[in-house]
Amino acid sequence: MEVHMKKYYLSIVLLFIFTAATIAQEGMWLLNQIDQLNLKEKGLEIDPSEIYNPDQPALYQAIVQLGGGTASFVSPEGLLITNHHVAYGALQRVSTAETDYLTKGFLASNRGEEINAPGYEARLVTEMTDVTDDILKAAKKATDPEERDKLVNEAIEKMTEKIEKSGDDIDARVAEMYNGKQYILFVYKLFKDIRLVYAPPKSIGKFGGDIDNWMWPRHTGDFSFMRVYVSPDGKGTDYSEDNIPYKPAVWLKVAKDDLKEGDLTFIVGFPGATTRYRTSNSARWNLLYNYPFSIENFGAIIALMDELTAEDPEGKLKVASLRAGLANAMKNYQGKVDGMNNTHFVDKKLEFEKEFLMWANNKPETREKYGSIIDDIAQTYKTIERYKDRDNVMGLFGGLSGTLYNVASQLYNVAREMEKPEKDRDPGYNDELLERFKAQVPFIYANYYQPLDKALLERSLILANDLPKDQRIEGFNYILSNSEMTINEFVDQAYDLSKLNDPEYAAGLIGKNSKELEALNDPFIKMAASVYDMQQESQKVYNKFAAEVTDLRKKYIDGLYEWKGEGLYPDANGTIRFTSGPVKGYSPEDAVWYRPFTSLSGVMAKDTGKEPFDVPAGLKALFKKKDFGPWVDPELKDVPVAFLHQCDITGGNSGSPVMNAKGEIIGVAFDGNYEAMISDWQYDFELQRTISVDIRYCLFITEKFGGAGFILDEMGVER
Repeated sequence: MEVHMKKYYLSIVLLFIFTAATIAQEGMWLLNQIDQLNLKEKGLEIDPSEIYNPDQPALYQAIVQLGGGTASFVSPEGLLITNHHVAYGALQRVSTAETDYLTKGFLASNRGEEINAPGYEARLVTEMTDVTDDILKAAKKATDPEERDKLVNEAIEKMTEKIEKSGDDIDARVAEMYNGKQYILFVYKLFKDIRLVYAPPKSIGKFGGDIDNWMWPRHTGDFSFMRVYVSPDGKGTDYSEDNIPYKPAVWLKVAKDDLKEGDLTFIVGFPGATTRYRTSNSARWNLLYNYPFSIENFGAIIALMDELTAEDPEGKLKVASLRAGLANAMKNYQGKVDGMNNTHFVDKKLEFEKEFLMWANNKPETREKYGSIIDDIAQTYKTIERYKDRDNVMGLFGGLSGTLYNVASQLYNVAREMEKPEKDRDPGYNDELLERFKAQVPFIYANYYQPLDKALLERSLILANDLPKDQRIEGFNYILSNSEMTINEFVDQAYDLSKLNDPEYAAGLIGKNSKELEALNDPFIKMAASVYDMQQESQKVYNKFAAEVTDLRKKYIDGLYEWKGEGLYPDANGTIRFTSGPVKGYSPEDAVWYRPFTSLSGVMAKDTGKEPFDVPAGLKALFKKKDFGPWVDPELKDVPVAFLHQCDITGGNSGSPVMNAKGEIIGVAFDGNYEAMISDWQYDFELQRTISVDIRYCLFITEKFGGAGFILDEMGVER
């Protein structure tokens, strides 16, 4: 373990010593940075301009943000490939106990059978522009961080609203890089009609379940096909029978060559969030407070789900998507805690900060700018520490206290915000938001399962009742201090009296003012109203903290630039990024080496006949007959399933296409490895790997198991 501890420390230092060209496999790079990476020397056979070029078609135009993940066009008819777990929510929403597409899988034999994926939208980048000067100019008169933050948000809203007026299928977002050192405008074409085409059964698409999640060796066929539809005139519109398949300017071609250890791979996708430039204060806060609280609560909620749905197939379907998300996050957070503890990560951060301060204090000019920066950041955390227990519990009422309370809270909070003068509202609160809210109501209720809903609300109220006296949620005292009614009785009565279990009724309340909502005497709206003022005060504290700490973090990054030079990639923030690295195994511990490929034989070896290692009969039959078609790897002499490679990804990259040196698709990224779970905080060259499903396994399952060879024909796959 000491060896790995040293590697973590060295990687922190090396991040700032070496240039981007030296460590190309580290980093989630902006597309306009890839010409710095010397990719030709790494083995890239195409010109980097074929990956990204704002003036002509390039590979990035085949990649979209989809449902919290990533997907890519693989045919001229708008066909997308993504992860099974990215499509999971859509499969759950259209399933019933009778159809159960999660368990059985789904196949549309023709375009007419393709099913709308409710609530799914895709975004295709059409423009990427540095607008730093415009944004900073708008905030130059700011005298404190909060004022600066307000002016920046106003400038962003004004800029994006103007662009979005040019079309209903235009989405504009300004992303902050390096904590406000840079601002980039991303303009997207928005697609609202996404349909399911093919998804393998859960016994393939989620093979190994929670046990294998984040682990290697992996044997999960984590892929699905979907399709993008547009209006006949090419606009991204809501679902309509008149819509036609979208014809992308660029789509990915399937690789014809074998994939071998050492081969270059690269990924273009939409990673969600990393925190690699945070100080020890942030690392400690998450290690001691954020992660443990989330792990404990997610585990308890999962246990509730399993208990309440044990004999209810319909209930299992209703909670499937939420359960999968919580289980995934819980294991991720546990991995981060284990990784931080095992590598003494906070201590290593502190050592690095000592070196930084030694440099900063060496000269008067740098001492003035950066000499107190670490202590200043520490002071900001004290503003949110006092009420951390209360705020943690109150956070559960933001989504994990049941659908009905969640809807009531949104209704009331939106109403109160819309009642403010327009200039005083938070950015984004307008009539358009009300329409989006109405459109989202059916999807909010898609996971509504009353037994769990009631249990979640009761659990949250019990946690609120257990808070120390100085952190009570005063607004709930009428429930918690009621000697005539227990918490359980209150919850039962609330669900009996409320009409919010009707989605149409709830949608009809959107746009009403707070007085009208209060007059309904709905128990959930009363709850939301009772804690509104406290939430607003708490939000002011957090807004102040966020503005101040962001300003300090920007100064810290300025110091890192000044100390170690340029060549830094920004933290991931949901915007399109590039990463590359070779196919490569790794050593998780002494005397153990993980090879970079798994195969169909490994799937069969894990078969227990019981979920999550229940290999379907059809796949067993294909294996027994050795009916593999052209999908056998010449070195493995077997059908390849998954592979490891040294790319740098995080949540949001799920479904990203993996490409070879020729820019051809060779796989679909779906996971990282448990040993490197603190990768959001720090890259580790020796340990961090991406786990991707091999495109050959996707095609084998689609053609041989799924009987959908016509999909391969559409993709132009020769066989």
